[in-house]
Amino acid sequence: MTRGATAALSLALCLVLAACGGGDTDDPDGPGETDGPASPTSSPSNTAAAGDLAIARNDTRADSVYPDIGNPLVDALHYDLRLTWDPEQDHLAGEETLTFRATGDAERIPLDFNEQLAISHVSVDGTPATFKVEGNDLAVEHPITADEQYELVLEYAGTPATAPAPSARRDFAQGVGWSITPEHETWTLQEPYGAFTWYAVNDQPSDKALYDFTLSVPAPWSGVANGVLTSSTTEGGRSVNSWHLAEPASSYLVTVAFGDFQHTDLESSSGVPIQIWTDADGEATPGQTAYAPEAIDWLEQILGPYPFDSFGLLVVDNDSGMETQTMVTLGDTPYSLSAAVIVHEAAHHWYGDTVTPADWSDVWMNEGMAMYLQGMWEAEQEGIPIAQKMDDWAGFEPDLRAAAGPPGAYDPAQFGDGNIYYGPALMWQELRERIGDERFFEVLREWPAGRANDTADRREYVDWIEETTGEELSSFFDAWLLGRTTPERG
Repeated sequence: MTRGATAALSLALCLVLAACGGGDTDDPDGPGETDGPASPTSSPSNTAAAGDLAIARNDTRADSVYPDIGNPLVDALHYDLRLTWDPEQDHLAGEETLTFRATGDAERIPLDFNEQLAISHVSVDGTPATFKVEGNDLAVEHPITADEQYELVLEYAGTPATAPAPSARRDFAQGVGWSITPEHETWTLQEPYGAFTWYAVNDQPSDKALYDFTLSVPAPWSGVANGVLTSSTTEGGRSVNSWHLAEPASSYLVTVAFGDFQHTDLESSSGVPIQIWTDADGEATPGQTAYAPEAIDWLEQILGPYPFDSFGLLVVDNDSGMETQTMVTLGDTPYSLSAAVIVHEAAHHWYGDTVTPADWSDVWMNEGMAMYLQGMWEAEQEGIPIAQKMDDWAGFEPDLRAAAGPPGAYDPAQFGDGNIYYGPALMWQELRERIGDERFFEVLREWPAGRANDTADRREYVDWIEETTGEELSSFFDAWLLGRTTPERG
């Protein structure tokens, strides 16, 4: 995610923290040196075939930071969302089909859904079911049995409203979930949760699912979502766009927007198709969005082949940015539309999107690596060694840690603060100096390649790094991620 400036930081830090996702990439060996990372040795190959839901099977778990959101009894496999937006009335009508696996026996199906929207119909495997919504909790009265698969159908309508965000950041002030602009366009931002404001969902990171979207809105507006645009029609004065996401995504990585958009097709050197979706009355590639192909090129040299079928940038009327899977959501601000942010958000597709933290205590796995890659890119652009960039960041990192807690044990009311970005970025530089470039870049490439479309927690990640490097690193990671004070740097 792109990090917005907070009131607690100085003006100088605001320039660095203005987006949670700005990403800078630097020659791994610093300017003037030629020994970069080796060519990729493996690439993800877990893309689901049509109709294959096995790729979306998860080992779900209750979240340790936000345990009231999500439920491990549900393993969502596929969401089919048919959404109709009426901008004159700010009215959303939804038809949802959720295919899921039960992970245990229970008398009812627990999901996250906001009572702001009225449900008119629920059925399970074709049989009508009663239900109850309280706050953000939906309970469907239908027994489920462990390892059995079910199809839940819902119809609902109303005006969605954002939910309060567990964060002090200014760019979270509007809340999380479904947002409506003064022009009645819409966009979504739902990290660490908030998808429940517009569809019934198991809204936790450990549960990744496949998605299909059918988005209807009065023409000439259109609907944009994750994945590949499979059809686009205009009938009866309405635009209908269908999108297919072939790789499983956590709910916080889903995006849907309705608005008056134009789109531009680009392509990376390796052939990754790229779309830029932006305001129909503005520039086709606003800010530095045309840098997207170069961002993918640079990251592929470091991390290996891009792990998804497509990449895109969706520009909306907000102040932040989010690494929504295959279709990055960017606020319409100079910083959010900068090359640095584009690199950062693209880097998340390896770290955060294809491999996702199973628990929000491990969001550092996403942001620390994306921030380190951002630092590499920035150092390269500035013509300085990466070590110098890390020295600059080390000057303010202790204050961020003190304000919001250690990166791996942060204050739950301060989600997304600078502590989860800069401390882990410094940690990666320390690990690089400890194990050397060859093994370090092997770690960077092989983790997302070997765990494509999966989730993991800190213990699994650290164990894998120790096995890969042959180093005992538990105390090293504990100090950097759980320590109240910043460890001494080498």
